[in-house]
Amino acid sequence: MSNLLNTINSPADLRALPRHQLGPLAAELRSYLLNSVAKTGGHLSSNLGTVELTVALHYVFNTPYDRLVWDVGHQTYPHKILTGRREQMSTLRQRHGLSGFPRRSESEFDSFGTAHSSTSISAAFGMAMAAQQKGEPRHSIAVIGDGAMTAGMAFEALNNAGISKARLLVILNDNDMSISPPVGALNRYLAQLMSGRFYSAAKEVGKQVLKGAPPLFELAKRFEEQAKGLVVPATLFEKFGFNYIGPIDGHDLDSLIPTLENLKNLEGPQFLHVVTKKGQGYELAEADPVAYHGPGKFDPAVGLVPSTVVAKTTFTQVFGQWLCDMAEHDPLLVGITPAMREGSGMVTFHQRFPDRYFDVGIAEQHALTFAAGLACEGVKPVVAIYSTFLQRAYDQVIHDVALQKLPMVLALDRAGIVGADGATHAGVFDIPYLRCVPNISIACPADENECRQLLTTAYQQDHCVAVRYPRGAGVGVEVEAQLHALAFGKGEIRRQGQRIAILAFGTLLYPALEVGDSLHLSVVNMRWVKPMDTELLAKIAQTHDALVTLEEGSVMGGAGSAVLEALQVLDIQKPVLILGIPDAFTEHGDPAKLLSELGLDANGIRTSVALRFPNLIG
Repeated sequence: MSNLLNTINSPADLRALPRHQLGPLAAELRSYLLNSVAKTGGHLSSNLGTVELTVALHYVFNTPYDRLVWDVGHQTYPHKILTGRREQMSTLRQRHGLSGFPRRSESEFDSFGTAHSSTSISAAFGMAMAAQQKGEPRHSIAVIGDGAMTAGMAFEALNNAGISKARLLVILNDNDMSISPPVGALNRYLAQLMSGRFYSAAKEVGKQVLKGAPPLFELAKRFEEQAKGLVVPATLFEKFGFNYIGPIDGHDLDSLIPTLENLKNLEGPQFLHVVTKKGQGYELAEADPVAYHGPGKFDPAVGLVPSTVVAKTTFTQVFGQWLCDMAEHDPLLVGITPAMREGSGMVTFHQRFPDRYFDVGIAEQHALTFAAGLACEGVKPVVAIYSTFLQRAYDQVIHDVALQKLPMVLALDRAGIVGADGATHAGVFDIPYLRCVPNISIACPADENECRQLLTTAYQQDHCVAVRYPRGAGVGVEVEAQLHALAFGKGEIRRQGQRIAILAFGTLLYPALEVGDSLHLSVVNMRWVKPMDTELLAKIAQTHDALVTLEEGSVMGGAGSAVLEALQVLDIQKPVLILGIPDAFTEHGDPAKLLSELGLDANGIRTSVALRFPNLIG
């Protein structure tokens, strides 16, 4: 790191620099970013693409007085580095270290916490209207990617904000299309001209003058629209009430800064379209931005190297293989994802069954209702979605799927603790928010093979079934080739012990078995939260003095609560210890360490049981 970046401890230091030093600063920032992420792992391609935009925004606007909201927020590493967190980058996404996303509790420069997409415009508009209510001349800026613009919430916000007079700037960070030849010096000049106060004032004055002569006014209006169409793409954003500018090169500070300075002085909602390139400045990431989207640790001089270690099969891979196999078996199967093809393990399915693969974009609500429409016509939808993202379609789950008792499979990836992504991505609420809905069942596979079996079981049902499984690999059991289903709603006793029985829901079965061996306890693989295997539960409760429920999910309304409710219906009274995720958000960190902190590893389970039932052990 050279001296220039080392002098920037806040955006105030950045704004004190002469303009000619911003280019070298951006180069240093990109180099520092690359080497930092290579040491810690994290999001890379998206951050390399926002270096100049970040520099320009903090240079032109008076942050943190002016509010800056980053959509999703996985592209905010340059922002963190420039806002006093440079020396903490070595702790990125680690326990008690920097979050990989903006957090209000982390810095005053993080105006709004983000990690799920398409929230930035709504939040920034709210901030802009608050400033208007309080008489404060601050600006609110939302930076949103072209992918996030596919979500309905972004357009709901545009629709609402466009009729206001708010000091709101929406920046569309378009990093998926190439910059065409006209986007150069000429386009830069025209973009600056069109964002300037003279152009804006002249346009409005001209309209007012010509309103007295309708034919001339209409002629001038058509000429303006046609002239703009020569230099900017056709856009619907002005129909929402925004003044649209662009597209401009998002890596060209000589284009970004004057344009932002002009927009800063305009009244009402503004929309700036910038084009950037994922992985900008690092050839390997430019060539393969998907691979470098969220890499682990690597040598920047070498790039990503395939591991020679034979890795265990992940649950995501198990799902992807099952989806292909079931598609071969049933031509009515279709796969749906809300913009998570790679993350949900659907790449091979897309390649083999392109006509039966649907990526609906970042639009979880649409994904569920689209699936419901398919199910109405006898097609068999499988919706692959992260547990944390299904929350965004909760009304659709209830109203469009469950109420009509439509058959589909919800493959809930990333259920439970997710590690480095932290609280925003943890899938700990799906059991409580799904089990209260009629016509929905919930399965919790304990390992990779059981995941395949329960997916098959779910696919055979006449209603919606959610199969929740964690991120990463299981214990490494062999996955059978056949599409073998298990008994619907039935669990199994895995270890017969004495006095205390652990009822395990999901992959925590294996630490439970370890505890069972050491303390001579019974261990039950419950498999299903809903329907609960009440026959098995009654048998276990009647033959044991106490029960322990174990789940990698929220204890508030979770599987343990379901056991208590079932015991009440059975009129059985037994002491029950409920172990799971407490009523608090789980922060980012190594998953194994987090489970240990939560008391959900073998040692933690053993300690909790011994403390609660000391007289029943031994």
